Amino acid sequence: MINIQEVLETNRMIHELNLDVRTITMGISLLDCNASDAAGLCDKIYDKITTRARDLVRTGEEIEREFGIPIVNKRISLTPIALAGAGVCRTEDDYVEIARAIDRAAHTVGVNFIGGYSALVSKGMTHADECLIRSIPMALSETERVCSSVNVGSTKTGINMDAVRLIGEILLETAERTKEQDSIGCAKFVVFCNAPDDNPFMAGAFHGVTEADTVINVGVSGPGVVKKAIEAARGKDFETLCETIKKTAFKITRVGQLVAQEASKRLHVPFGIIDLSLAPTPARGDSVGEILEEIGLEYAGAPGTTAALALLNDQVKKGGVMASSYVGGLSGAFIPVSEDQRMIRAVEAGALSLEKLEAMTCVCSVGLDMIAVPGNTKASTLSGVIADEMALGMINQKTTAVRLIPVIGKDVGDTVEFGGLLGYAPVMPVNPFSCDAFISRKGRIPAPIHSFKN
Repeated sequence: MINIQEVLETNRMIHELNLDVRTITMGISLLDCNASDAAGLCDKIYDKITTRARDLVRTGEEIEREFGIPIVNKRISLTPIALAGAGVCRTEDDYVEIARAIDRAAHTVGVNFIGGYSALVSKGMTHADECLIRSIPMALSETERVCSSVNVGSTKTGINMDAVRLIGEILLETAERTKEQDSIGCAKFVVFCNAPDDNPFMAGAFHGVTEADTVINVGVSGPGVVKKAIEAARGKDFETLCETIKKTAFKITRVGQLVAQEASKRLHVPFGIIDLSLAPTPARGDSVGEILEEIGLEYAGAPGTTAALALLNDQVKKGGVMASSYVGGLSGAFIPVSEDQRMIRAVEAGALSLEKLEAMTCVCSVGLDMIAVPGNTKASTLSGVIADEMALGMINQKTTAVRLIPVIGKDVGDTVEFGGLLGYAPVMPVNPFSCDAFISRKGRIPAPIHSFKN
């Protein structure tokens, strides 16, 4: 039974501490969109999206009003387009036409992002996969709401280094095509190892082939709530700190569970998962970096940061899984630089480097996220950074990802303004030493020995 104190506490978390449901994401399968040519496929995809998701935004807004819970984003994820288009798409231009069609559909139903312009190539690339990957720069420069991802590695299959090498080149081309907007196209593209099929967060959301025809996945947030809660544990022992985080994560996840169940019921769509990631925003008081500082660090990046982040991530998961039977997606703590005020401050103070961020990703959700680097960074260097992060995911049997933004015309010390939830970022230095000979090798890094579970 919910008592009045719990109602008042939830109300305070929403109005004073930036608690929100970060996204309701409807996953839509495109596997039944068959056509004889690319134009016909585009029409069928557009029709299915606009039919299935026509009430998504309205329903989200109704739940917001009735329950007083902010729902920041309403989004859609799709079957990886490389798969959906494989039967009829023969060229890069064919895939770009699909990107335009899904962008129109996103505008029609009113969602802010639509994910799934994606390919899964951890073991090898088909002609369709390669066409889609090579089309990404044009697709992201000619659309507004389309998000793209490529899964290049997994613990079971290893890392497709041919894809990693290609993506370094694709990143620079995407940056060049969107240079008038500070290379923002790269902010809508992410590279994965061990990508989950049910992630509701952009830019990496896609609707996996093991999913139902249509599902509702919800991503909650609440760094400000966690930070405020652990203020009461200042100076206390680790057991008290961990219990405080765990109990707070439980409360946050229950809010997400309520929203997910309501959305599922009203839209007549099965409920998929709750992603209980702590996702920061540029707003003051909505920062994972502030949580790390409250735990006892001068800045994120100081000695002890990785241990503090590991503690935070683990307790968030322990609290969350008690609050919902279906926890999935990424679930943990995001550390995007541009979207977190205190992470930005840590970079500006010299406390946080690319190398330290890489170390932190061993114990948190996702990986190197929303990091601006000089626009003259070589493609092979970008590929090397991606390869390092993919190796962390492969060896540690976890999801890792990279969202690097080589900003054309900007260098270390400059600042890039992306706006909205994407925030702003200082351009960070990248190790200048070459990895050209390593990246130029062809083939695949084999799966680790502990991948053999059968």
